[in-house]
Amino acid sequence: MEKTIVSEKIIRLVKEWELILSGLPEKILTTNKNSQNRTIKQIVGHMIDSASNNHQRMVRLHYNSDLNFPDYRQDNDRWIAIQKYQDENWENLVQLWKFFNLHIVHLINQADNNQFTNQWVDCDGEKVSLEQMIDGYYDHLLLHLMEIQELI
Repeated sequence: MEKTIVSEKIIRLVKEWELILSGLPEKILTTNKNSQNRTIKQIVGHMIDSASNNHQRMVRLHYNSDLNFPDYRQDNDRWIAIQKYQDENWENLVQLWKFFNLHIVHLINQADNNQFTNQWVDCDGEKVSLEQMIDGYYDHLLLHLMEIQELI
């Protein structure tokens, strides 16, 4: 998928979902749980972790053709527990999620197409190119927003 298309799709999601997320009552945020036993607050926290990790990878893949950088997938629940997203101020979480994703959009738009074949090795030993990472970021974001939609 072309990077401008990915960027536009992410911007649309962020605009739509900032309003939805901001309007949710506390009880729904902290009691409804997905199949991974995560509340909406924890899912949003996980999306922030994803943005943080993908940001690091995307930047580093601009100057590393083969990147060995830790994968956090196997530790997702640990990340959520350590940061205690369940106890975080909701509006701060929503705004951090929003602005981190807007920065990801900026990074995607600035990405050097000549670096798109640079690869990161994930925890399963699979190689993921910068281009695949950019394309997959939107899908991952959408997946978790649809989980939240089901919990609402």
